[in-house]
Amino acid sequence: MPFPAPDLHIDRDAVLWSAGERDRTDRPRLLLLHGYGSDEADLFGIAAYLPLEPVIASLRAPIPEGPGFAWFSRFINVPGDPLAGNADAAAQAVLDWLDDQPPAPTGLLGFSQGGALALQLLRLAPERFDYAVNLSGFVVQGRHDGDAALAERRVPVFWGRGTGDDTIPTVSVDRTAQWLPEHSALDARIYEGLGHGISPLELGDISSFIRAHLPR
Repeated sequence: MPFPAPDLHIDRDAVLWSAGERDRTDRPRLLLLHGYGSDEADLFGIAAYLPLEPVIASLRAPIPEGPGFAWFSRFINVPGDPLAGNADAAAQAVLDWLDDQPPAPTGLLGFSQGGALALQLLRLAPERFDYAVNLSGFVVQGRHDGDAALAERRVPVFWGRGTGDDTIPTVSVDRTAQWLPEHSALDARIYEGLGHGISPLELGDISSFIRAHLPR
């Protein structure tokens, strides 16, 4: 019997912003989505290496787990293969939070489980995002009702991963390699010797990608 999808919410008080409320007006927005067992402070450390134009909002995943938080619980998901309903629930929590923010061009940057969430957000609402950065992440298995609209829209996606990454199962990587070219304007990069992490070279490529897709 399948587990029911959880009702999840983003902790609004835990969001880390790169600018005060008055300084967010008329600027694009970039959401940071951390990996499993981490928190909103983790990816916030790379903000200094990203373009200055977007206001960065680093979100905390809604499920307390391990030393930090998770978007999808590992206790009811196979690593690299979360249940589709749980992925949708996490993505919907982010969309609900976004509904309370002022309208602005919005990009996504997620690492590992957060990268999977970034792609799931595109599947739920491709019209709401200008681009997505998927770092050492994967696409959730199975077809989705939003896949056809996403394939037509061709949102720009940066997918970066290392040859030394043994955290994400090969089947999930292979699935993502097949799915992304069919559903996005893909910029795929593979970094020799990089494990489950982000390298300085990759940060430079990410920054260039984001800058290329900011509103003119």
